[in-house]
Amino acid sequence: MAETGVAVVVLAAGQGSRMQSDLPKVLHRLGGVPLVGHALRAARALEPEQIVVVTGHGADAVSRAVARLDPEAATVLQAEQLGTGHAVRQAIPSLEGFEGRVIVLYGDTPFIGQDTLEALVAHPADLVVLGFEAEEPGRYGRLVVTDRGLERIVEFKDADAATRQIALCNSGVMALQADLLRRLIVDLGNDNASGEYYLTDLVSLARAEGRRADVVLCDEAETLGINTRTELAAAEAAFQARARAALMEDGVTLTDPDSVFLALDTVIGRDAVIGPNVVFGPGVTVESGAEILPFCHLEGCHVSAGATVGPFARLRPGAELGGDVHVGNFVEIKNAVLDEGVKVGHLTYLGDVHVGEHTNIGAGTITCNYDGVMKHRTVIGARAFIGSDTMLVAPVTVGDDAMTGSGSTITENVPAGALAIGRARQVTKPGLAVRLMAALRLKKEAR
Repeated sequence: MAETGVAVVVLAAGQGSRMQSDLPKVLHRLGGVPLVGHALRAARALEPEQIVVVTGHGADAVSRAVARLDPEAATVLQAEQLGTGHAVRQAIPSLEGFEGRVIVLYGDTPFIGQDTLEALVAHPADLVVLGFEAEEPGRYGRLVVTDRGLERIVEFKDADAATRQIALCNSGVMALQADLLRRLIVDLGNDNASGEYYLTDLVSLARAEGRRADVVLCDEAETLGINTRTELAAAEAAFQARARAALMEDGVTLTDPDSVFLALDTVIGRDAVIGPNVVFGPGVTVESGAEILPFCHLEGCHVSAGATVGPFARLRPGAELGGDVHVGNFVEIKNAVLDEGVKVGHLTYLGDVHVGEHTNIGAGTITCNYDGVMKHRTVIGARAFIGSDTMLVAPVTVGDDAMTGSGSTITENVPAGALAIGRARQVTKPGLAVRLMAALRLKKEAR
């Protein structure tokens, strides 16, 4: 890594018309997070002094997403989309006073690796472009390289037949010193086939004043950009394949890897076991030795060592499972802390609750946490026994070592060690069922 500081400009202003969507292209999700989140994560790995995201189409939505994904990143507006050079120019005021190397990334290019970015930062040339050898160069811009380094970048629309035969292509990613960028960006012209201000023209401008430009090569797969739904699906498949392989290399068992879907920030410890058809949304950590059984969905939760989840369980944001907790089939947990050894076997909803250690929650239990306006919290103590089909109407507290009778509706606090029964007294009417059925049959026959 170079000794000078780093700043990153992420271009995220495009509409992405080929996506056929009202959603800005960079907000389409890959690995559970918006595309721009991948660029921000790559940028943050460089420990930059600044990150500036250039927005345009759907600027408000993109800015909100950036604020959520990386609160320290700044956003600026490109009101008119007049090319990549024009977009970078909008970021220049935000870089005032910065004297290190500026990296230009793209919000729709999610796979550029940290090693590649560090090579761009460390390269001694004044201006460095990330290039790749393309199997099918297509409409990529071409890099014209001589023994003196990178001579120029030619956009496909402006290239002659000979230049189009070059296989060395431009990814769009560029690194250069901030003072050079400030000076040259104002000299960009738009005398080209598109009438736009190309960032790539910085190469010719830099060479004209005697600066050296060069190329860092990467694998073509790192430069994959997303322009269509088909490309997004292909990128998702590539992301999932890499993420699954990385987990298994780290000692995680995936019993049916192709059916497990991971998010960008999924963290799973070694010797954890993940069954088939498990989906991880953003914000999930599963500790070593835990097991997630088939057909579970997890998002924004933490599963401690030795815990088991599923099958057919859902952990929603705020679910915190302690060690050796068991969450069984058709159980939903939301904004809830389950301490060590809690058992929630089946058919239960626990929302806005804290459950003490080694408590057993019977089948069909519901914490009634919403009164139509406000959410309310339930507290269940340690070693309690909650009978099947108990309705806990929050706010309510059940003390340590307390019990509730099956089928109870609990509306008042239950002291430690007490048994609470809150159900109507059963009334039995001998013979009434037979008489009612007979009356119903007669009524049916009379129709």
